[in-house]
Amino acid sequence: MVYEFVIVGAGAYGCAVAYHLAKSGHSVRVLEAGEIAAEASGGGGKRGVRGNRRDLRELPLISEAYQLWPSLAEELGAPTGYVRTGGVNLIEKESVGMRGGMVAAEAIRATQTDLGVPTEFWTGEKLRERLPQASTAIQGALYAPLDGVAGHQDTTLAYAAAARRSGAEITERDPVVRIFDRGSGARHAVETAHSGLVEASQAILIASNATARSLAAENFGCRLPTWTAYPQAVWLRPENVFQCPYLVGHDSRTLSVKVDNEGVIQLSGGWRGRFDPATDSGTPVEGNVAGSIRELEATFPSLGSLTRLGVDTSRAESGSVDQLPIIDTIPGTQGVVVATGWSGHGWALLPAMSAHIADFLATGRRPRQIDHTAIERLRG
Repeated sequence: MVYEFVIVGAGAYGCAVAYHLAKSGHSVRVLEAGEIAAEASGGGGKRGVRGNRRDLRELPLISEAYQLWPSLAEELGAPTGYVRTGGVNLIEKESVGMRGGMVAAEAIRATQTDLGVPTEFWTGEKLRERLPQASTAIQGALYAPLDGVAGHQDTTLAYAAAARRSGAEITERDPVVRIFDRGSGARHAVETAHSGLVEASQAILIASNATARSLAAENFGCRLPTWTAYPQAVWLRPENVFQCPYLVGHDSRTLSVKVDNEGVIQLSGGWRGRFDPATDSGTPVEGNVAGSIRELEATFPSLGSLTRLGVDTSRAESGSVDQLPIIDTIPGTQGVVVATGWSGHGWALLPAMSAHIADFLATGRRPRQIDHTAIERLRG
């Protein structure tokens, strides 16, 4: 079995890159150890489509993605759950080290706006007009009207279905055993547990996120500066109705808040579970769940009692040392590319970034939009 491109991993990026390649007429095979959207690209709730307080190097990409998200469901022929809610980043302190606080608000607002993420500064008074339940300790906020939310599982499944309609093949429950790079002018190959040898005439993309690090090390001796974490999401029903139409973040607290149409709060933003070898998955850490809820209560003290509806820490995510993804050819290979280290915020960039990764694979030339993801940035 020979394809132009073989992709390891059927998460959001594996399926989206397959879609772009297949739509352009390339033959593509996607190999997934479990099921489509089985890890970080799946699960309940929604994820933020956030430009507000994002790394400045990613602002041109999120600006591009802003233009693509509203019509993505129509393009893919399936719902994505995208809603443009606007996003607020709450500012509680005068300064936060050398990176934030009220002293930095105007500089951040102006820079984000100049780089394609329109941003407004709200005083504490204006914020409480829009979010009346916010603590009186909040001094101001940065508001990005083009921020929003989207359903990560629905969107991943939509990309997978569209990729298949465009001719891509996706095989589930077929874990990779070995990856071969045979040098320039030869076919690369992936050996799987069930399909055997699957060859690629142009390139292989390792897009399996949390397992990309081990695949790169075991097959090519490349030790990527990434690790695996288990992000925590908590669902809560407040005693008092939460009047919050926005995607909410915080300048100094570990907090991210979304509210669904039924008034249920999805609480995340940096708290983590831990790996449980007995289940080979993530499991909640009660102290972290309680800590996350305390941050919410301090920020919105008038919500009343909070009924815990669920906690999920089962979805593995990859982190990188500078919190930016690594998208590059693995050193020492001629046609094996890795895309990993998303650090929990690659989701919002998906419609734009996946197209650039597909272009990178198809042409062998790095698009300037993803220059900041090169491995060289992390090496002397």
